[in-house]
Amino acid sequence: MEGKPGGPAASTWGTPWPKGAVAADQAFTLVDAAGTAVPVQSWPLAFWPDGSLKWSAHAIAAPSPADGYTLRHGTACVPATPVTVTEHEDHLDVETGLIRARIRRSGPEVISHVWRDDTEVARGVRLVTVRQSGIDDDEEGVIARDRYLSEIQNVVVEQSGPVRAVVRIEGTHASGTRGDSWLPFTLRLYFSAGTESIRMMHTFVVDRHGQDGHIAGLGVRLRVPMRDAAYDRHVRFVGEGHGMMAEAVKGITGLNFTRGPGADVRAAQVAGTALPAPDTWNHRVAEGLGHLPEWGDYTLSQLSANGYTIRKRTEKGYSWIPVDQGGRASGLGYVGGASGGLAFGLRDFWQRHPTQLDIRGAHTEEAEVTVWLWSPEAEPMDLRFYHDGLGQDTHRAQLDGLALTHEDYEPGFGTPYGIARTSELTFWALAATPSGERLVEMADQVRTPPQLINPVGHLVAAKVFGGLFAPVDAGHPVKNEVEEHLDFLFAYYRSQVEERHWYGFWHHGDVMHSFDADRQVWCYDVGGHAWTNSEFSPDLWLWYAFLRSGRADLFRFAEAMTRHTGEVDVYHLGPWAGLGTRHGVTHWGDSCKQHRISNAIYRRIFYYLTADERTGDLLRELVDSERTFLVLDPGRKIRTEPYVPDPAALHIGVCTDWGALAAAWFTEWERNGPQAEAARRKLLAGMESIAALPNGFIQAGARYDLATGRFAAAAPDVFVLHLGAIFGLAEICAELIDAIDMPAFEAAWLQYCRLYNATPAEQAAETGADFGDLICKQGHARLDAYAAARLADDAYAARAWRTFLTPPLPWEYAHDRDWSATKVDNTLNPSSGAPWVYTPFSALFALSAIQCLALIGDKLPARHSTST
Repeated sequence: MEGKPGGPAASTWGTPWPKGAVAADQAFTLVDAAGTAVPVQSWPLAFWPDGSLKWSAHAIAAPSPADGYTLRHGTACVPATPVTVTEHEDHLDVETGLIRARIRRSGPEVISHVWRDDTEVARGVRLVTVRQSGIDDDEEGVIARDRYLSEIQNVVVEQSGPVRAVVRIEGTHASGTRGDSWLPFTLRLYFSAGTESIRMMHTFVVDRHGQDGHIAGLGVRLRVPMRDAAYDRHVRFVGEGHGMMAEAVKGITGLNFTRGPGADVRAAQVAGTALPAPDTWNHRVAEGLGHLPEWGDYTLSQLSANGYTIRKRTEKGYSWIPVDQGGRASGLGYVGGASGGLAFGLRDFWQRHPTQLDIRGAHTEEAEVTVWLWSPEAEPMDLRFYHDGLGQDTHRAQLDGLALTHEDYEPGFGTPYGIARTSELTFWALAATPSGERLVEMADQVRTPPQLINPVGHLVAAKVFGGLFAPVDAGHPVKNEVEEHLDFLFAYYRSQVEERHWYGFWHHGDVMHSFDADRQVWCYDVGGHAWTNSEFSPDLWLWYAFLRSGRADLFRFAEAMTRHTGEVDVYHLGPWAGLGTRHGVTHWGDSCKQHRISNAIYRRIFYYLTADERTGDLLRELVDSERTFLVLDPGRKIRTEPYVPDPAALHIGVCTDWGALAAAWFTEWERNGPQAEAARRKLLAGMESIAALPNGFIQAGARYDLATGRFAAAAPDVFVLHLGAIFGLAEICAELIDAIDMPAFEAAWLQYCRLYNATPAEQAAETGADFGDLICKQGHARLDAYAAARLADDAYAARAWRTFLTPPLPWEYAHDRDWSATKVDNTLNPSSGAPWVYTPFSALFALSAIQCLALIGDKLPARHSTST
């Protein structure tokens, strides 16, 4: 378990199994290092085509987490106090043994009450948004705002114990005064046996085009009963690191030194414990309590990645008093008293700025808490497109613009309609104001939730994800240098995220595409050179790098990217649902909407490692995404012949398009989802029909039948594009070949692998034409490696290493180049730069390195570079 937490913790993870090794209905038990049985809940995630178990999911709730655990076949240990779900007509109750939550089936309150034992700790949990009709573009305008609250439409119990319960809630944000609604949401509430916390995964979808109806605030609001005397009520915020603001609603410290209540009384208030009765204090203080202010309202606002402020006031209508400020708050707060209260936390608090924590009315009978995912003190979300079209009113003009800026512009296509974002919150129902040590533990869990992961050796031995990774091994001079180069690239991108501040609600998790060597900054404002949006599969680079190393820093970087690219860069509503957006200045701005970005291959590794239900939703959304070919022609700008989409004869590429569809179908089939049989039929039909094409994956002009999943027979022709295999096709084909016995399909894929880096004469001899001037040869060295491994042919291995180590194109990453970054002094903030680093080629280099090492690491040349 990463960074083993000091306090109670729950974790869910996935475990892979080799094909045919474990029965589909196998039961599991879990023991710690001492051999003591630990309660565990298990369920299947995926199956091999032969019906055996491929991935199992497991959940624990550990009072004192161990350093590691062993999973075995056997009957699971049941918790002493299992989590239970009791369903009623209008609500359901979830009990963990420490807390009980009542979840409504309709209305605005997603949770109406939370009790600890018989004490109510929280009530009236609702979602809240603030809607603004327009955006002030100068200092004079004043635009009215309206408040919308959650309106529940559907509640489903997905798991009901004994270790873990999951409840999914769907609805929209509705206005009681305007009578309308917007922003569909999905919440998942997670409960674990014996725990005092509720984990919430909050997803909303934008259902506006960005020109009106702007989000000026987005949050979760609830009320906390306040039973204690004002001097026994406490407010806590954990700031950067383990720093903490700890105050009482009515402070009795810092008074006139001759009139203090006594050292023991002051110490108790600072510690957050109940004070002795006032009649035991210095009588002057006890008699004058009414003259001391009660600070009912607190706000911590994080409006940038590097700065938060805390302020307080007695109540509405009176001035705010600054408390303090700092850099990067943890996102954890608490309000309550000596008899109990609520702690609340928002993950990625400063990374996803602008965020805010509000406490209101702590001096009254109930305090109101709002965890703002988008602070109402910030400017409203501005999802408008960033330019007026620049005269690009024809496809010809748009192609000319694309040639200049790499941005594919088309009017009306820069819409955010359908993009989404998922946030993670945690709430603790506490019996008393927690100690500083406990609050710090909770803050650390908010920052980095505990995550169990299988050892690298087990991940490799299970031969999942195509068997394209092997444990890190620097035991050979060339291997050692390749590993150093891989480490350099990851470290460089980590440093760039920090130095260039690639943070923010919509940006966190993505990286930039291209570097501007003249300005010494990344091309954040230059068309398609700005945000990467999965271009050339950096998502896969990071996940394969993690699988072979087990490094927590890689996992967290890849996790953030998966959360971003799967939500922000993909449409989840509307006619383009299931399509992603190509790279650009705004994540959804480019007019190229394609499956290569929404690709399931980018999400499945995270899903199987963590069993994350939201990621499972994203994968399922893509199963029927091929229907988008009927509403949007990807080749509309460059097609010269008349084309009307025909469901029985669609123009779908056999590489980028079909590869993305195949990843979604394969995932649905192996998950045994509701569309598993349809997905299986289409996947197998596609594989069979591609294998039957005269030139397989190299074939041009094949037409696709939406109903059957088959490509029609076609006359021999050749079409190869450097993009074909670099959006996950290599990885999904390796998985399909490993899982499904279809020699003809394997032969078709191996033909592509053998010929991409072959000579023009070799290409023409086999297919009838050469492939032209292809680029990205270094990235395709992994295809040579795959052919070498499958065919046991050392000639392909030699070509793979030659192409990888000494790539033929000058902008690819030669083994003996200068692998370093230099300090940059003329940028706004101190930074480093490596102008030769280009994110698409970084991803290709890394994937090629990882897969070549795994497949033909024993065929490395003896040469040892002297580069530094």
